[in-house]
This record gives sequence, structure tokens and C-alpha cells, in this order.
Amino acid sequence: MAKDANFTLVQLRYFLAAAELGSMTAAAHRINVSQSAVSTAVHHLERELGVQLLIRRHAKGLELTAAGERFLHELRGFLTHADELAESARSLGADLVGELAVGCFQTLAPFYLPRLLREFGERQPAVRVEVVEGDIPAVQESLRTGACELALLYDMDLDADIECEVLAMAPPYALVPEGHRLAGGGRARLADLADEPMILLDLPASRDYFRSVAAKAGVEPRISHRTRSYETVRALVAAGYGWSLLNQRPAHDRTYDGSSVVALPLADPLPALPVVLAKLRGVRLTGRAQAFATACREALRS
Repeated sequence: MAKDANFTLVQLRYFLAAAELGSMTAAAHRINVSQSAVSTAVHHLERELGVQLLIRRHAKGLELTAAGERFLHELRGFLTHADELAESARSLGADLVGELAVGCFQTLAPFYLPRLLREFGERQPAVRVEVVEGDIPAVQESLRTGACELALLYDMDLDADIECEVLAMAPPYALVPEGHRLAGGGRARLADLADEPMILLDLPASRDYFRSVAAKAGVEPRISHRTRSYETVRALVAAGYGWSLLNQRPAHDRTYDGSSVVALPLADPLPALPVVLAKLRGVRLTGRAQAFATACREALRS
């Protein structure tokens, strides 16, 4: 019969800190214990599990073994649920409590987060939500490392280890300056803009998506300016530097400097971009994350 492993949550947390920081010394500083306490905890954990989790390299610090990588991946979820179990025990009969980290693609955040945070806060006032914003690859990595538990993203070539649920569809539209020859003319075709310069929202995944949209319409855009800022795209278009493609549309057509843009719906048969709720595949969500997911479904599908 296999021997039961005998280790504690404290030892698991010491290992987590050492693995994440790549150093026993740095882990000891984070946890505010001695380096020997961290080293002893990791050694005990490896002995109990019968497998080496970390390789000690004097010049380079700590490096995870293949077994250590797998163990770390499982451990993050385990510790999250251990914390949730403790919080649930402290608040039996009460609402959900604790912290929840949520990721969000940076161009989606201003359109959805204020409403989501308000409505979720009204339902679960004891849950503190921390938002992790970034581009698509950065938020996916945050899901993998446990920096966030679930995320609001576009489904733009998401990696195979990311599981997603479609909440809404965002069709592309063309953005032109006020007074443009196509403004006020109803639906437009991208071919009508092919000879004019384009302002590209130059974020990872986004840039390829917008190029593919243009290609589906038979257009090879002449890119004159690139920017990672959604609002800078709008400002450059308003200033007459070119047209652009976007998916989310603000409630008004003013830019930061008071200029105006015009959103043109497209007559081209172009697919809408799915807005999705994403999590790491195979990871069980905490009760807090499940409640937030419910709020997302109700808000975005209404």
C-alpha cells in the first residue's frame, strides 16, 4: 500500500514562493521567515512526494524540474481552494468573502468592467475584485500563472489550454473622420477605403485580426500609423490621418481633444468577433469566480 504523503499547507506555500521567485532567499524575504525554513520545507516536501521538484543551481538559483512544473500548476489551484474553504468556514451562512483576480483585454475593460464591477459588488459586497489588464498573450499568461482566475477576452487565436465561453459578438466597423466623403452614407465597403491610409490598432493578436478582416474584403490596407492605444487610434482618425477598423464603439463620437469621428457599419460579409469568458482548461473555479462568471453572462447577454 502506498504511504500517505505527510506535508502541511505552510510547506506548500513555502515551495510556491521559492518556485515563483526562483530563489530560497527571495522566498524567505517574501514570507518573512528564515532561508533555512524555506529550504527545510522544500526538502521535506520532496522527500514525502518521492520526487525532485527543484534543481539548485548556485549561479542561477532554482529551476523547476518537469515534475515540479506539473506540481506547481496543480498547487496553485489547490491553494486557492484551500483559502476558499477556510473563508467559507469562517462565514457559514453568510455571503461569499475574499479576493478575486479577474483579467481583461485592455480595449474591452472600459466598455464592460465598470458595469460588471458595480453589479457584482451589489450582489457580493464582501468580495474584493482585483483587475489584471493587458493584451491577449499577457492575460493568457496571467491565467496560467494564477495571477487571475478568469478573464474577459476576445477569441482571437486563444491557446489550446485556454477554455472559453462566448458571451457576446462584436462586429467590426470602419472609423472615419467627421466630414469624410463616406460619413452619413450608411453602410460602406472596405474597398471604398482601400486607397486611403489606415491607422492600425497595433496590439498582439489584434493587428493580425484587423489585417485578416481587410483581406476577407479583398483589401490590402496602406498602414500609415500604428498605435497600441484605442483612443490614439480614434484621435488620429479624427485628425484626418486615415481610417481604421475597430469592434467596440463608445456611446459618443468625440475624441479626447473634442474632435469627432464617424462609425460606419460595413456591408462586407465579415464575421463578428466573439467576446468570451476565459479560464485555464481543467481548472475548477472558486465560488467567487463562479459568481462573477454568472454576473458576466447576465450583463453581456442582456
